[in-house]
Amino acid sequence: MRKILLLTFFSLGFGAVQAQGSGYWQQQADYKMDVAVDAKNFQFKGTQQLVYTNNSSDTLKKVYYHLFLNAFQPGSEMDARLHSIKDPDGRMVKKIKVDGKESKQSRIETLKPNEIGFLKIANFKQDGATAKTNIVGTIMEVTLEKPILPNSKSTFTLNFDGQIPVQIRRTGRNSTEAIELSMSQWYPKLAEFDFEGWHADPYIAREFHGVWGNFDVKITIDKEYTIGGTGYLQNPNEIGHGYQDTGVTVSHPKKMKTLTWHFIAPNVHDFAWAADKNYAHDIVKGPHDVDLHFLYKNDPKTAEKWKKLPAYMVKVMDFFNQKVGLYPYKQYSFIQGGDGGMEYAMCTLMLGSGTLEGILGTATHELGHSWFQHVLASNESKHPWMDEGFTTYVEDMAMNELVVEKAANPFEGNYRAYYNLVNSGKEQPQSTHGDRYNENRPYSTASYVKGSIFLSQLEYVIGKENVNATLKRYYNDFKFKHPTPNDIKRTAERVSGAELDWYLTDWTQTTNTIDYGIKSVDMDGKSVNIKLERIGLMPMPIDILVEYADGTSESFYIPLRMMHFVKENQSPQIKRTVLGDWAWAMSNYEFRIAKDKNSIKKITIDPSGLMADVKQADNVYEVK
Repeated sequence: MRKILLLTFFSLGFGAVQAQGSGYWQQQADYKMDVAVDAKNFQFKGTQQLVYTNNSSDTLKKVYYHLFLNAFQPGSEMDARLHSIKDPDGRMVKKIKVDGKESKQSRIETLKPNEIGFLKIANFKQDGATAKTNIVGTIMEVTLEKPILPNSKSTFTLNFDGQIPVQIRRTGRNSTEAIELSMSQWYPKLAEFDFEGWHADPYIAREFHGVWGNFDVKITIDKEYTIGGTGYLQNPNEIGHGYQDTGVTVSHPKKMKTLTWHFIAPNVHDFAWAADKNYAHDIVKGPHDVDLHFLYKNDPKTAEKWKKLPAYMVKVMDFFNQKVGLYPYKQYSFIQGGDGGMEYAMCTLMLGSGTLEGILGTATHELGHSWFQHVLASNESKHPWMDEGFTTYVEDMAMNELVVEKAANPFEGNYRAYYNLVNSGKEQPQSTHGDRYNENRPYSTASYVKGSIFLSQLEYVIGKENVNATLKRYYNDFKFKHPTPNDIKRTAERVSGAELDWYLTDWTQTTNTIDYGIKSVDMDGKSVNIKLERIGLMPMPIDILVEYADGTSESFYIPLRMMHFVKENQSPQIKRTVLGDWAWAMSNYEFRIAKDKNSIKKITIDPSGLMADVKQADNVYEVK
């Protein structure tokens, strides 16, 4: 999802073996759905057939489904969370006055029966036999008619009735930008079962974890609507609406009231779509013959900005392909809809009426999620920093590539936001489940900002070339899987040869901070004695730049003992001396330079600015 800020971990030994070794497995869920939409009344009816493959060693006696739309009802857990959290999402509350004082009220709380969302399930069967279901909030528990043995399949069928809620969060009708239908989290979706067990999390407006599979979806809706979303349209010449082959004219008979759109989506873990009667639809060729679709409100102000978007997005996709790996599908759609920006399989629903810069930033971020979530499908709920943070990292680099005057450190704003979080006293470890943060802003900073710094700071730790190679190997090793935090750490270790368990542990599982300082600079005979101190609990290797009065410079590198690694010189034009290592338990360190003290102009810890030292005033010694 697009970061709000402008300005958790699970690596038990068993998990590492499952993710890294030959014993890795994941479940498979193949959907066939046929849906009829009553757009006038914002309701729909559908049938679903799901072939479930149990690739685990467990015998499954129950399965769980997500019924996300049930969250949009007064008294739901999502509603309750809006009452209890200190800083509720501004899109989900409205200002009211209570006893003359301004207050905030949950928008869900006031929904009328014809405005709520719901999913009602009927006629659930397993391999033709009726199975018992129990729905509590956004979760349906199914007691199976017969257990699903390891390495076997079972077919589930059901009927579902849904109501599309008033637009409150991501999904819904008649958005703030007047998009009629934003259909995300709209169907009965099987919960994920992996090496940790079931992930049947209630929906309270955070992130997701899905089962890989193939989708075959038919959507019948009034013929005036244009649909954009996940998957490849199978009947474009019947549909028209800008999808048909070049030169083919599609004319729908007046007596035809509806059209049935048929989509196929191979090897994805979600399916989303949006529909409006007033969509403009542009298609351009992206890198490697990928079709980029742009669906947006057909009005002059919106069109003026969206017509400029394709040229940028072709460049952004090419950048991501080179930085991480090739986008594996043949289509991606940028669709005006939703309430901000949210990633889905092969598409995004995003706001579209702001500035071109804002639209471009959102589109870049959401496209980045095609790599970090919709190919590298980490558990967003438990490790939101892995998808949001890594996407922010590549987004910032891509946006920097698009501008003429490039920043030396495109991540500088992320570090400032992280320091503000630390100083606020509200930081929680990144291993915190996404739903369990005390407030929204610390969640956003931990996920987007601190998650991005995990990679930009890793450049400082093992070198930029090693991080570049790590991303590519991570993508190739774990695409179409469910990587864990341990997997990105182990990939970086394999690429660099460094030991990095300390880095994953301190940065993601604790709120330990990095704080080093120059304690003193003194003459000691014919040399200068420099004393350093470690003040924070998180250790780091140390880069030091010494600038001399004659205009020359040299650098010094202090390896971190527990890394068992020496980083390549990142500035080979400057002479570097590798000093003895620094053990974490030793809070002080000193070394000598064979120079006169008067010859020193400035000493700097980490001239790159990529080490997240929370108090930098003592990182520089300068002769005035």
